[in-house]
Amino acid sequence: MGDTTVTTPEGREQAVPHSVADTADRAGRGRPRRPRTPRRPRLWFEILLIAVSYWTYSLIRNAVPEQKAEALRNADRIWELERQLGVAVEESVNHAVNSVTWLIVGMNYYYATLHFVVTLGVLVWLYRSHPGRYAATRLVLFTTTGIALVGYYLYPLAPPRLMNGQDFVDTVMVHQTWGSMASGDLKNMSNQYAAMPSMHIGWSAWSGLTLFALASVPWVRLLGLVYPAATLVVIVATANHFWLDAVGGVLCLAFGYGVALLWYGSRPYALPRQVPDGGEGLPAHRPRLPRSRPEPDVRSGREPARTAPEPARTDPAGQTPP
Repeated sequence: MGDTTVTTPEGREQAVPHSVADTADRAGRGRPRRPRTPRRPRLWFEILLIAVSYWTYSLIRNAVPEQKAEALRNADRIWELERQLGVAVEESVNHAVNSVTWLIVGMNYYYATLHFVVTLGVLVWLYRSHPGRYAATRLVLFTTTGIALVGYYLYPLAPPRLMNGQDFVDTVMVHQTWGSMASGDLKNMSNQYAAMPSMHIGWSAWSGLTLFALASVPWVRLLGLVYPAATLVVIVATANHFWLDAVGGVLCLAFGYGVALLWYGSRPYALPRQVPDGGEGLPAHRPRLPRSRPEPDVRSGREPARTAPEPARTDPAGQTPP
C-alpha cells in the first residue's frame, strides 16, 4: 500500500509519512530472526538440568544395543586402517605405560574420575564468573553429548582392550583399580561397545578450550591446553579408546560450537561476561526519551535557531497597537 498524498493550495502533492509503528512493522517483516539473547542462569534450574541430562545420557547410552559382533568387526577395521597408515600406536603405548605400575594406576583413576570432576567444575566456574557466557557454552557441551549418542547407535565400536586376537592389556583388570564402568563387576552397568566418539576427549576439549579462552591466570590457561592432551594419552594407554575415537569426539565438539554460533549469533566466548541487571539480556531501565525540539527545516536540512521572544512593539504615543 503506497503513501497517502494530499494536495496543497499551490497544487503540489506531498506524501503523508506513515506512523513509526507502521514503519517498524514493515522493516521487521523482512529482517532475519534476531539471535537469542543470553539470560541470567538460575541455580536451581541448572542443577536440575544437569542432573536430568546426565541421567538421560547414561540411560540412552546404556540402552543402545551392544551389537557385540558388529562392534568387534568395526574395531578390527579401525585397527587395520591405522596399521596401513602407519599410525597404530595404541598397543605400544599401552604396554609401555603398563610397565610403570604407579603411572598406569594413576591413569586408571584419572580416567574414572576427572572426566566428571573437571567438567562439572568448569560449569560451576562459568556459572559464577561468566554468567553471560554460561548458557551458550553449556549448550555446546549438551549438543556435543547429544550427537555422541547418535554415534553410539549408528557405529558400535569395541575398545582395544576387548578386541579378539590382540595383545592389549585391560589395565583396570590387571591392577584391580576402582572406578571403571567398563571393567570388573561394573561392566554390566555400562555399554562396553560405545567407544566412538570418545566423550572423554569431547568433554576434556570443551573444558580446556573454555579455560584457555576465559581464564585470566596464565597457568590456568596453560592447564586448559594440557588437559585434553593428557586425556588423549590416558584413553590410549588404558586401552579404552583408539586415537581415532578422539577425532570423533573433536568432530562432535565442533558441531556443538556450530549450533551455539547459530543460536546466539556469536561465539560463546565473545558474548558479554555479565548479564545486564534486567536479567533478560535487556537494559534494566527504559532509556530516557529526548526532549521535544522544534521541527527541522526539511528543505534546508537545518534546525531552526532558538530565538528569544520578540518584545511587543509600541507606537510613538507609547501605546501598544491592537
